Amino acid sequence: MEFKDIITERYSVRGYLDKEVEQEKIDYILKAATIAPTGVNYQPFKVFVIDTKKNKEILQNIYPQDWFVEAPIVIGVAVSKEKAWTRPWDGKNIADIDGTIVMDHIILAATDVGLGTCYIGAFKADIASEFLGLDDEWEPLLFTPLGYGNAEPRDTPRMEIDEFVEYL
Repeated sequence: MEFKDIITERYSVRGYLDKEVEQEKIDYILKAATIAPTGVNYQPFKVFVIDTKKNKEILQNIYPQDWFVEAPIVIGVAVSKEKAWTRPWDGKNIADIDGTIVMDHIILAATDVGLGTCYIGAFKADIASEFLGLDDEWEPLLFTPLGYGNAEPRDTPRMEIDEFVEYL
């Protein structure tokens, strides 16, 4: 698939088929995570591949939407502010940026191999941290279901370029 097709076809999938994801596709997606750029290449992230059927109840407590646990897999990304680069001139820690780039690579790679995803940031972080076994160094950042989509995209109007771009 061409890159322009990937970014055009990707949408937030809110319904999934009961169909397993092939290991080769999971490996491809995880490889995309490993090559995601991070500040100073510190790679302050962990990726969790979660079997939905084995963990359905706890996943529903983390994010209580039925479609979230329809996919056979949920992927989580956690970040460490201790391991991330911090801008020395103003103290801005970029762990969240690094982790978001990693998730974006995961989601675009999933689209490339015909799988659906949906960024989930509105989850219960305390429950997620406990489930993932994270200590105080690590913070759960994002989740996505991963599977074969069974839902049409919603109408999501986009701004025109001239509404958000300023040439200086």
